[in-house]
Amino acid sequence: MNSFEIVAHRGIASEYPENTIPAFQRAIELGADAVELDVRLTKDKIPVVYHYYYLDKVTSLSGPIFNYTYEQLNQARFLNAQTGADSLKISTLAEVLETIGGKIGLEIEIKGPEPESAMLIGDLLRKFKNLWGTVEVTSYEIALLLDIRERCPDITTDLLYPRSEPWMKLDVVGYEALQKAKLAQARAVHLHPSQLSGEVVSMIRSSGFEIHGWDVNNEHTLHSMVEYNIPRICTDNFELAASFRNRIRV
Repeated sequence: MNSFEIVAHRGIASEYPENTIPAFQRAIELGADAVELDVRLTKDKIPVVYHYYYLDKVTSLSGPIFNYTYEQLNQARFLNAQTGADSLKISTLAEVLETIGGKIGLEIEIKGPEPESAMLIGDLLRKFKNLWGTVEVTSYEIALLLDIRERCPDITTDLLYPRSEPWMKLDVVGYEALQKAKLAQARAVHLHPSQLSGEVVSMIRSSGFEIHGWDVNNEHTLHSMVEYNIPRICTDNFELAASFRNRIRV
């Protein structure tokens, strides 16, 4: 393999507030293969695109997102953003699907942990069935991935595997990631570059699962993706990843 797909983590967050439609549109302009976005539920159970529990450091509101209805949340504005901070709002997942669906791949992370998250997001995704071929749903929560698979059987689901605890060696990391991927009935498991080795990659792939990389943000981690033939990476530094990919294609 001499190439890989590049997923812009929360869009091009170096130019626009992360997880906003302009950040996603900029990723389209720059040629990203997909954007990663995070979905949480408001107090009145509306799926919105936002990463954090707390609103304080990013928007004009404070406190946890689950304390606000969507109508209340719609008053929030992003702070300290490079462009258009005073006019950008937190978008619903429906708005994002309507605006950029079909123009770029979508890696939709269900943050949870509400048990009804998959039901609500799945019900929405069924209204956009024409986009299913361009969508993958990810989560750290196995139960939510299983629920999405049941509701939207033709959508790809991938398991997110967290950073390793200090005591874990790579043999345990690979084994645990594989077993959890089996539990989730996932297509792939997303691993951090520090969790990769020849043995880990072989163990997971020999059982029929693919590996994607996350937090691939520098030359060293990009080289490791090529070393292990990782077909898809998620990065906060799209321009570096794209430049690197162009160089290895030559």
